[in-house]
Amino acid sequence: MTRVILSIILISTLILGAPYESYAVVDSSDSLRQQINDTNSQLEAINREIAKYQSQISQTSSQSKTLANTIKGLNLTRANLLKQKDLTQKKINATGLLLKEISNDISTKEKSIANSKQTLSSMLVSLNQDDNEILLEKILAQENISDASREYNNTISINEKVRQYITDLKSKKEILNTSKSKKEIEQKNLSELKTTLSLKQQAVESTKKEQDSLLTATKNKESEYKKLLAEQILRRDAFEKSLSNYEAQLKFILNPKLLPTSGTGVFAWPLDNVLITQLFGKTVSSKRLYVSGSHSGVDFRAAVGTVVKSMGDGVVVGTGDTDMYCKGASFGKWVFIKYNNGLSSTYGHLSVIKASAGDKVSTGDIVALSGNTGHSTGPHLHVTVYASGGADVKTVPSLSCSGKTFIMPIASTSAYLDPMLYLPQATKSMIK
Repeated sequence: MTRVILSIILISTLILGAPYESYAVVDSSDSLRQQINDTNSQLEAINREIAKYQSQISQTSSQSKTLANTIKGLNLTRANLLKQKDLTQKKINATGLLLKEISNDISTKEKSIANSKQTLSSMLVSLNQDDNEILLEKILAQENISDASREYNNTISINEKVRQYITDLKSKKEILNTSKSKKEIEQKNLSELKTTLSLKQQAVESTKKEQDSLLTATKNKESEYKKLLAEQILRRDAFEKSLSNYEAQLKFILNPKLLPTSGTGVFAWPLDNVLITQLFGKTVSSKRLYVSGSHSGVDFRAAVGTVVKSMGDGVVVGTGDTDMYCKGASFGKWVFIKYNNGLSSTYGHLSVIKASAGDKVSTGDIVALSGNTGHSTGPHLHVTVYASGGADVKTVPSLSCSGKTFIMPIASTSAYLDPMLYLPQATKSMIK
């Protein structure tokens, strides 16, 4: 019977595995749950305030371009960003409480497993008593049939209880591992929220800087603002014309075999909440807004400070800010990513850039916050997609700002692709 006992011990050891780290139970379960519920209520209230700000910002953006409206929009944007910061901090607090609740739950499960281990150990000791005698010898040693039957049933009962406890321990371990996996996910969420909080602060400061710069440039005069707008339109048109001519000269033969099959949804959405405001190619708006009459990508509604994520696995080839060389003519702040599937993308008009050249990114990684930089009629995210072989970050001379050069993603005309061919299928409600 020694072999039976050793086998049971070995099986139970394999099932239970190594000891788990223990966590101190800090708060009662009911108290923690109440704190979590209270925090969630606060989150809902802040979300309602943010929605009001975003509605006011949209109304202001649709109004005529005046200095007063622009300053009003910047003030609303800054107030909205501060609320978003508050929201992110509350989410950090809520996640911290949830982690504490999970840790307490893990601690309870570990104690339960420890108690079950102790019980199982006692059973194994009982089963091991008089192990030098085989079961038949123990039964035959009894004085009567009744005692022999009782000895037999006791041995069978202990064996059955051992099996039940091993099954129970295995089930408890699986539940414990699920709790630990949940904790790891929440810890990752907490890390992302802390990163987002830092980025939101940068967006707040950037908006304040933009407002101060505008007031300095216009001397708070409407006439000076109109002059700035007119100059920006001229720069934009000159830039688009020179870029179009340059890209038309780039030689690139598109090979569809090197690209993912369209309609397979190889990309994820770059935003958590999707509303498409302008599609790729010749649209009603593109005829009015662009010299070429064609839109090079897809635009998404996104308030300043909205988290922007990688659409796939790849490498960040470059980041930059065209406003440094020629304000209002192009992408503004941008991020260029080459994915592992033969496609590349540019995110344009950003407010804050998190990613750096050379970074490896995975689907869903935060790379930036959306904004209103460069040539933009209002806060949004612009996404351009290319065949990777025909696009790269280049330095080109600027005709729109004499003596300046642009460092930005450049592609052969034939390398531009419709992003909607590779993004998940959009519903009617997702397209404005």
